[in-house]
Amino acid sequence: MSIEIANESGVSVPEASIVSAARFALDKMSVSQLAELSVVLVELDAMSDLHERWMDLSGPTDVMAFPMDEYDSTRRPDAAGAGPALLGDIVLCPAFAKDQAEKAGHELLDELHLLTVHGVLHLLGYDHAEPEEEREMFSLQKRILGEFQQAQAEAEQAAAQRSADSRLLGAAGLDEPGPASSSD
Repeated sequence: MSIEIANESGVSVPEASIVSAARFALDKMSVSQLAELSVVLVELDAMSDLHERWMDLSGPTDVMAFPMDEYDSTRRPDAAGAGPALLGDIVLCPAFAKDQAEKAGHELLDELHLLTVHGVLHLLGYDHAEPEEEREMFSLQKRILGEFQQAQAEAEQAAAQRSADSRLLGAAGLDEPGPASSSD
């Protein structure tokens, strides 16, 4: 799976973590490993321009998704057997997301992960215009995001344990390979 990210926002964010959130969501939705996705982080002015041009709404927003039109319109891109495809572009606005994160009481990166998963779901044909669609999409988004956060926590815990083990083994002088022994 190819995920390209371009940060044109002027805000320093851990781009690899955003790519990980996108990849996790795509994997959870069983999207082909041959799929391609682009994530672009933009400034407030650029997002305002996109929001007005494509949605006819003034001012910036947090996330926009631009699906490619390569799919058979009668079949969702996350359907079984989907082949290689350009999924489209997710556009994030970290400056806008920062205010949302503060209001929600979490970190900017947590908000960007949420918006990335949200954007992925939009690219896969999910929407929240109608109450039933909203329930489906937001339930799926919450589940994927929760599983992503759990996987991250487990990976961090495993890394911390490896680091502690290495320090312990190093202090005991066990980190150096010893002489090879022969069983003859």
